[in-house]
Amino acid sequence: MDALTITAGPFTFGARFETALAPKTCAMFRSLLPYAGQIVHVRWSGEGVWIPLGDTDFGVGYENHTSHPAPGQIILYPGGISETEILLAYGGVQFSSKMGQLAGNHFITITEGIDNLAELGKRTLWQGAQPIRFALAG
Repeated sequence: MDALTITAGPFTFGARFETALAPKTCAMFRSLLPYAGQIVHVRWSGEGVWIPLGDTDFGVGYENHTSHPAPGQIILYPGGISETEILLAYGGVQFSSKMGQLAGNHFITITEGIDNLAELGKRTLWQGAQPIRFALAG
């Protein structure tokens, strides 16, 4: 039930929801599945890609939040100081915006295909926006 398949650019990743640590964020995102969007390279945070979501309010606060997601961790910034966004770390990240350091809810972890994350990040940086799709596995 917590297993996901994420397709980003030409890559497919296995992943899992972090339901025990971020139950509200996971439940909210699960209700949106399948979810499709585009990732662009981060501007201030380091080695990550993100889905800008403007002023979208998902109705979740902070839970299991971090400013330093590890490669393969996906966080949701619920909005406030900066715009709402989903960020996927592929390398070193200190989650930030033009307003300064932020924290987002770590709610998904990539478990398979992590060796392709750096290539996804480089592709997004040098070739531009890439499609991304989240779906329940199976």
